[in-house]
Amino acid sequence: MMRNFTHTIIIAAVLSTAALLSFQSCSGKGDVSGPELGGIRDSLPTLRSLGVSTLISDSGVIRYKMIAEEWYIYDKKDPTYWSFDKGLFIERFNESYQVDAYISCDTAYYYDQKRLWELRGRVLVKNMKGETFKTSLLFWDQAAHRIYSDRYMEIDGETRKLAGYKFSSNEQMTDYIIHSSKGVFPFQDNHPTPQPDSLLVVPNDTIEA
Repeated sequence: MMRNFTHTIIIAAVLSTAALLSFQSCSGKGDVSGPELGGIRDSLPTLRSLGVSTLISDSGVIRYKMIAEEWYIYDKKDPTYWSFDKGLFIERFNESYQVDAYISCDTAYYYDQKRLWELRGRVLVKNMKGETFKTSLLFWDQAAHRIYSDRYMEIDGETRKLAGYKFSSNEQMTDYIIHSSKGVFPFQDNHPTPQPDSLLVVPNDTIEA
């Protein structure tokens, strides 16, 4: 899923190029020296796009939608990066045009040279298995094909709930490990009628998906 979302954003960057506006500094002073002006320009975004809402097709079929209130590109800074300061939302559609996966966060940064995503704030991810992941910080290292976080993480699935720290996963977020965790699993006893409110709480140092 996450790899598909990378493809989404790259395509969206190409499709949105026409909407990107050069962000140039303005000054009423005519005596600003070259180095000072250069320093100001280096600290400003080179490109910006406001009110981004893009549908992206794959093989002629609409499969993704990306929404961002602000999208800035800083290619003069070290390191260079993209910034989605007011949030980023991407959803994936299945063959029936229903949403089967999505990513949402308050703030996102993409360090293009490192191929590293940093999602911050209220980070919410739903994978194609229907599991949801909630945390305040999530890194996605495309070069290492790894997603990880040392912050508190909650995982909500159909058959179990997990919570803990030191989360590590594959790019699809289907094969993951969470440390210092506590799992909540439904269980059935020998009663003829299942007890839906009965839960088994299992503490564990490490739980794997």
